[in-house]
Amino acid sequence: MPIDAIVFDFDGLLMDTESTLFACWQYEWRQYGLELDPATFFADHGGDVTAERYRQLAAAVGPRFDHETSHTRRLAHRDTLHRQLGLREGIDAWLTQARAAGLRCAVASSSSEAWVTGLLAQVDRLDAFAALAFGNEVSSPKPAPDVYRLALDRLGLAPAQAIAVEDTPHGVAAARAAGLSCIAVPNPFADPAHFTAADLLLVSAADLPLHAAVETLMGTASSAT
Repeated sequence: MPIDAIVFDFDGLLMDTESTLFACWQYEWRQYGLELDPATFFADHGGDVTAERYRQLAAAVGPRFDHETSHTRRLAHRDTLHRQLGLREGIDAWLTQARAAGLRCAVASSSSEAWVTGLLAQVDRLDAFAALAFGNEVSSPKPAPDVYRLALDRLGLAPAQAIAVEDTPHGVAAARAAGLSCIAVPNPFADPAHFTAADLLLVSAADLPLHAAVETLMGTASSAT
């Protein structure tokens, strides 16, 4: 069955919001003379863990912690970082190459619609996507396959007609559970050794043109069967 679409994760894959996420929380911890450990910061799922992160910070700071002050300051710093944020290396070229090849692009993200569309509009790439699916529209976040199934439904495609691109192991697991082959481009905090379930592992989207990445993936899948 021919490939008709590429379905991208958003956070950490299209734009490196994983780095800005860690940076704004690190900034907030440092307001209290504390250091945040990146090894234990990131969740192994796509659900919202903001409340748990504030709970951990409050426990570390003690009685002087004020949630409202901390939250306002952290978001202001995050927004400053985001004003300078663009697409990850190679991604803009992939989107252009997909359109030239007649491939539709979609997003399957555990994040909310406002988050994803706002940042894509900021880099003027919202119109590159034929379908969008968000975490607030499904019952379970990645590694559950729900958001990928929703994206496929909106594209009107079977899993074999699309390829997923992900930056985390739980994202790869979600794509594979939905029946999609998957290219992994790990974000800066993800260990490449943990992407054994991916069909193709790249350091960057700039490593290969999109058509070459798809051909390499399809060749790997054919040899595996």
